[in-house]
Amino acid sequence: MQKWSLEKARHWQQNLPWLVGFNYLPRCAVNWTEMWQKETFATETIQQELEWAHEKGYNSLRTNLPFIVWQHDRDGLINRIEQFLALTAANQIRVMLCLFDDCGFSGDEPYLGPQKAPQPLLHNSQAAASPGRKTVMNKSSWAELKRYVQDIVGHFKDDSRIFIWDLYNEPGNTMVFTLEGDKPVSTELEQFSLELMENTFSWAREINPTQPLTVGGWHVPVLEDAEYDEILVHEIDRRAFELSDIISFHAYCKTDRMAQVYAIVSQYQRPLLCTEWLARHVKSELASHLPFFAKYNIGIFQWGLVAGKTQTIYPWPIVTTQQADWQRLKFHDVLDENGNPFYPEEIELQKRIIAQQTKY
Repeated sequence: MQKWSLEKARHWQQNLPWLVGFNYLPRCAVNWTEMWQKETFATETIQQELEWAHEKGYNSLRTNLPFIVWQHDRDGLINRIEQFLALTAANQIRVMLCLFDDCGFSGDEPYLGPQKAPQPLLHNSQAAASPGRKTVMNKSSWAELKRYVQDIVGHFKDDSRIFIWDLYNEPGNTMVFTLEGDKPVSTELEQFSLELMENTFSWAREINPTQPLTVGGWHVPVLEDAEYDEILVHEIDRRAFELSDIISFHAYCKTDRMAQVYAIVSQYQRPLLCTEWLARHVKSELASHLPFFAKYNIGIFQWGLVAGKTQTIYPWPIVTTQQADWQRLKFHDVLDENGNPFYPEEIELQKRIIAQQTKY
């Protein structure tokens, strides 16, 4: 399988509605290990939350798989993915599955069994990377990573409930979060992650799935006083765009910076997906951004649906250290644990814009 042609990529988009989605973890899971392992896979909670999402107008979601669960319970994980896809299909929600992830804010290597409790007030305090940063930097383990990629993609390669594969979330992300602030933990990870990302595209293409492949560019400055001004010029981002059938990117930023990002990613002339956004403290908001995304037909996947154990209603530590009133707003997420919107006007606006897009 080769990279999709522009014509094939555009045809793929023409057969889809405007994609309005979210990154998904159920409110009872502190990370994706807890979501997907047998002992804590919460079917009833997932079903309830997907029903809430459908009612609010969402038609797609993005969620990650944990390599460690496949490693120790392959058949069980496949069965739970099947259950999950049945629930999403029942609620008319398309699925983007992500296979790898360097975004492990806890700093811990992934492990099975009971997960640590959330640290009070700390954003995504038990987020676990997959397969884990040590595994990424150990090439002797990559043969098993290849088996994982080809097993999962191969099993679901013709499944229409999965509309795209996101092969690797934020490759090279070395951040760990503490209540005192953000800190990097490795200077070596990036080159390993870049090579693993390139290999993962090759491994997936050997399986020739009917769905397209993507990895998102994510090095967008989010704060006004960021140390660098250039947008999406990182080597990992450039290579991800070169290899992707569909262009995806993360952009937690104001609309003026979002316009700069759009100017860059639109040069690839492929369908666009913003696979992470919505961070109210840095002015990434539904009121300002939904009209922008709709205007340019950019598929969108905000961070979070229901507030829960990930505690992503609290901002990143770098924000809490800069804003004395950081608890005034919800950072990510749109619904409380009972399915009620934090800000009803956001959901009303979203429904209006979805209705407008449907007319065209």
